[in-house]
Amino acid sequence: MSRRYSYGYGSYHGRSGFRTFLKILIVLLMIVLLLAVGAFFFLERYLVYDTDGAHLEIPFFQWGGSPSPSQVSSQPSPGGGLAVVPSPPVVTPTPIPTPTPTPEPQTLQAVQLPRTALYDGTAAQQMASGGGNAVLFDMKADDGTLGYISSLEIAKAAGVSASDPALNAAIQALCQEDLYTIARVSCFRDHTTPRKLNRLSIKTNSGYNWSDERELRWMSPTNQEVQQYITGICVELAALGFDEIVLDNAAYPTAGNLHYIKKGSAYDAAQFSTIVSEFYTQVRTALAVYPDVKLSIVTDAETVAAGTNTTSGQSIANLLQTADRLWIPAGTETWSQYVQQLSAQGMTDPVVQLVVMTAQAGGPGENWAIVTQ
Repeated sequence: MSRRYSYGYGSYHGRSGFRTFLKILIVLLMIVLLLAVGAFFFLERYLVYDTDGAHLEIPFFQWGGSPSPSQVSSQPSPGGGLAVVPSPPVVTPTPIPTPTPTPEPQTLQAVQLPRTALYDGTAAQQMASGGGNAVLFDMKADDGTLGYISSLEIAKAAGVSASDPALNAAIQALCQEDLYTIARVSCFRDHTTPRKLNRLSIKTNSGYNWSDERELRWMSPTNQEVQQYITGICVELAALGFDEIVLDNAAYPTAGNLHYIKKGSAYDAAQFSTIVSEFYTQVRTALAVYPDVKLSIVTDAETVAAGTNTTSGQSIANLLQTADRLWIPAGTETWSQYVQQLSAQGMTDPVVQLVVMTAQAGGPGENWAIVTQ
């Protein structure tokens, strides 16, 4: 093989790859340097010096995001910048309003309103339209339903409690207004609860639930569980802010086929007066924690005239021991006649303590309540 000769010329191998790499590296280092300088000036304001040394606190990376203006205080850092230091949130306790009783009108003139007026803002207007100075609500109706949300077990078991979760708060707000509010409680006449909880009812001789002349069931006044249930309702209504509670149907029934009722320990006429009187005392005692709440009880013209009623168990004596006022359905007697009869029965101030339940407004200077049921 012959030897090749270059005649003074070397082979061409192109540009050096190392030199190209070196140039690229220098450019990248310059870019990194510029970014580092820029980052330094940008992050300088987030540099914080404390007992642990220097470190960055960037709000974006703080737990829970950026603090609100009320949670941040700016403090100068030893390096000359401003350090963002989250401060503890200020906790302001929510004041609990103290119920303020509405002054009682000198002459009570109440107008019964539908339950919708408890929350629709029309109570004051409807009261004025009816010519009254107080509002009356049926908070436990004859059918047993309640006009508020109750925490009582019997109310839950019978399904008679209201269901709107905002209702109680609306009632409390209404009772804080400049309105004298009255809650009617149908005590033992209760059409729904005995149907759901038979053990609470007045029984017939055949063992069925007894109904009155309006075909409405009654709970047994003798039953201690029933008495406690009614007492609990009164306490809950007082806690909601009502100024007065009126107990209606608060004795043994006086109308209907009474001879159908099964006699015995649950219906013993000899014990009626004692049981009814003890029930009133139980309610009065339970309401002692609400001394500004008045307790009124409905009675009838026969009891007022005779002083006692052996069928119902009511007597003027046991009523006056516990009731602040007596409410009487309007009958053939006039206001003046009721006042005279109650004075004779020992009521100290019947002009103030007597309220006549009527379908229309009474006379001036008379206590009356327009009742629609």
